[in-house]
Amino acid sequence: MGAHIRMQHLFADDRSDPLFSSHLTMSQLKILLLLARHGTLAGGELARLVGVGAAALSGMIDRLVVQELVTRTEDVHDRRIRRIGLTKAGTELIDGIITAGVAKQRDLLSRLSAEELAVVSQATHLLLREAAAIRDEASGQV
Repeated sequence: MGAHIRMQHLFADDRSDPLFSSHLTMSQLKILLLLARHGTLAGGELARLVGVGAAALSGMIDRLVVQELVTRTEDVHDRRIRRIGLTKAGTELIDGIITAGVAKQRDLLSRLSAEELAVVSQATHLLLREAAAIRDEASGQV
């Protein structure tokens, strides 16, 4: 675990990461990540996922709309419901933040020999297996 934490610190020192130039609050980042994962959401559902009330969410969304990172539209079936979705700029920002880490990992792995990559692959498969087991246990699928 110590080595993993040290590697995260080494990656975090890279200020070219788009996360550092975004000027997003943690709540705004959480909203964008949730929208990237779930797609367009009703305001009430997004508020529940973020863990805030509708009024608090509305202010956060207003600021993201001004930054042109999200849109707010009427639901096609119920005009009382506002749906929140990422704009193209919002999608590009989140994709850049997510893929920045992938690019760093790709660069790191490209420095390893075939034998070393095989060890990393085996270890990753073991971790994935156990992560899936933990998820299944938590959801009662055991």
